[in-house]
Amino acid sequence: MRRRLDITFRSLRIRNYRLFATGQLVKLIGVWIMITAQDWLVLQLSDDSATALGVVTALQFIPVLLLTLYGGKLADRHDKRVLLVTANAAYAVFAVLLAVLVATGLVRLWHVFAFAAALGVANAIETPVRQSFVSELVGTSLLPNALSLSAAVFNSARIVGPAVAGVSIALFGLGPVFLFSAALAIAPVFTYQRMRPDDLLRDDIPPRDERNRARISDGLRYVRRRPDLLLPIGLMAVVGMVGFNFPVTLAALAKTGFHTGAASFGLFSTALAAGALGGALAGSGRKGRPSAYVVIGAAIAFGALEVLAGLAPTFWLVAATLVPTGFFSIYFAQAANQRVQLGTHASYRGRVMALYILVFLGTTPLGAPAIGWFAEHVGPSAAIWLGGVVSLVTAVAALVVKLRSSGERVRVRLRPAPGFYVAPAEPSRARMLARSA
Repeated sequence: MRRRLDITFRSLRIRNYRLFATGQLVKLIGVWIMITAQDWLVLQLSDDSATALGVVTALQFIPVLLLTLYGGKLADRHDKRVLLVTANAAYAVFAVLLAVLVATGLVRLWHVFAFAAALGVANAIETPVRQSFVSELVGTSLLPNALSLSAAVFNSARIVGPAVAGVSIALFGLGPVFLFSAALAIAPVFTYQRMRPDDLLRDDIPPRDERNRARISDGLRYVRRRPDLLLPIGLMAVVGMVGFNFPVTLAALAKTGFHTGAASFGLFSTALAAGALGGALAGSGRKGRPSAYVVIGAAIAFGALEVLAGLAPTFWLVAATLVPTGFFSIYFAQAANQRVQLGTHASYRGRVMALYILVFLGTTPLGAPAIGWFAEHVGPSAAIWLGGVVSLVTAVAALVVKLRSSGERVRVRLRPAPGFYVAPAEPSRARMLARSA
């Protein structure tokens, strides 16, 4: 057990990464408290409108569509630590202003929409910079472990945040909950400033004059020439658009589907996050770049489980199904993230990760209003299983494309344990593919 724990948490031996993880954990607990409270506030202000939930979710992520690629260019040109301090400070200011409006009772629905967009701007710059900064904290050899631990931090916050929010809203009301979440959002500003810049691993970063020439179009061309990057990014684009809209569907399912309160919505979110935490830790022992089949297989499992969650007839069966759904959601996302990051040169990492974040988060505005409308007019359960069906079909299509391009085949193995494996291309088939390439 001690050896397993040493392997799982080995990136925490590095001081700068410990500070990074601590600041992120504190902030993200506050973020998830605020997201849960915000969804509940929107339902109160909009007379239980799932469409309004979809709109506020879209407004949070529209800046990702507009600004994330620019954030990736900034990451490849400038000091990432300084950028992160600035972006997190801006986020904290917006969170405090919204909390004051809620606490004083002056908040209106349009206020929530406006601050959702403002917080989205800060996130659009911060997220690609933070993702590409991890390699400077730990280096390439520890990058898979550090990314998995970062995902574990994110999902630990998803467990703690909604649970605390659900109970706190019931006990204290929305105002104090928003104020508390805003206070937690300030943490990364201090932890980034306490880092030792001399300990950052920047040997593979190009010189200043070369970084100043970094352009968004160069990053897009780099990805276009790399089929191994296009597959996980494309798969994430579709799954992120239709499959990862749980903030909209679960809030509507708890309140209008099962007619329960904030604590029950928190339970749904916590069940999903508990499984996601397990999925993040499951990938922490990975030492190299995951294969395309790991990414595709996790997406297939996620889509199938989301279908089951949408079809579950009772509250507790939904909660139970959300645990494995959460596991494979983050296992898929983390495998895709690792495959992209570990296959990208350091000089392009900021822009490539910006594109990944764009399809991971930026496609949500395209899917959230439609999913919210579908949940309101057809039913939240139907919105969940529909997202699962589209994700599952897309993942199976990606598997077919990958198998056809490589000439490999999926085989069933019964011994020593039942399962699937990929058989290499037959020699004649491999030579034919080589000649066509």
